[in-house]
Amino acid sequence: MKSIFFKTSFVLLLLLVFGKLRVNEGKETYNKFNNDFQGQAFYISKSKMELGRWGDRLSEAQKKQIEARLKNRLEKEYILTFNKEEALFYEDEKLDAMSGATDSWGKNFSPGKQYKNVKTNTQIQNQEFYGKQFLVKDKLLDINWVLGKETKQIGNYTCFKATASIPTNELAWYDFSWSRLRNSDNTTEKQSDSINKTNEEPNVDMTDVEAWYSPQVPVGHGPLEYWGLPGLILEVSAGNTVMLCTKIVLNPKEKLEIVAPEKGKEITKVEYQKTIVEKMEEFRNNRMGRSRG
Repeated sequence: MKSIFFKTSFVLLLLLVFGKLRVNEGKETYNKFNNDFQGQAFYISKSKMELGRWGDRLSEAQKKQIEARLKNRLEKEYILTFNKEEALFYEDEKLDAMSGATDSWGKNFSPGKQYKNVKTNTQIQNQEFYGKQFLVKDKLLDINWVLGKETKQIGNYTCFKATASIPTNELAWYDFSWSRLRNSDNTTEKQSDSINKTNEEPNVDMTDVEAWYSPQVPVGHGPLEYWGLPGLILEVSAGNTVMLCTKIVLNPKEKLEIVAPEKGKEITKVEYQKTIVEKMEEFRNNRMGRSRG
């Protein structure tokens, strides 16, 4: 009996020591997901430049020059701080500060500091639009994920594939494009032309999303609007943008703070979109008025 006891104790001791090593390496252990569990995930996003028909007239050298000028908009770094229920996602602006690069236009349509709570189904996001602060309060985006069986390795983590089709307008509600404004104008004209055709619904632009999540970090968080999978989302592809997790730190020595943004005019996502469109319509009309004059 003593021999069995000592063997069992030795095995348990090895498991405990090995468990601590695996925690330090950022891998899964049985005891690190307690009530005080916290972590940080670091992401890098890369977007392909879309020049449309105008780009067909440019040489490859000219395209590379434009890409170099827009690098701080096409490549960004983000940090996701999380516990079991809450997450805070924000852009790491250290690189821009070091290089002195500025993108005043792009910042008006970039995601601000974003707080998500999966328990209360709450999202609070700080947005700045032409010097005015908004506090966008709404529900989390409802995503109908389709879980796949495909797997791949991202660093030390085994990830599973999930896909979804999401309305583009809901996925990037803080963004703006002139093409969206033109589409909005066309939709308004079509609705006014077919005011008596109640069965006719406008076409909704959809974005196909591919995500890779790891159950080794059993939280339902992810970058940007993405959440709701049985594991932390480490990679996501949508449209012309890919976001990849490059580093995960679990249970750091210093306690992490997750505080929701508080400053700004309270508004919903739909109301914020309406504000952007109205302001951009005003800019367009003023510009057209000046050109006519």
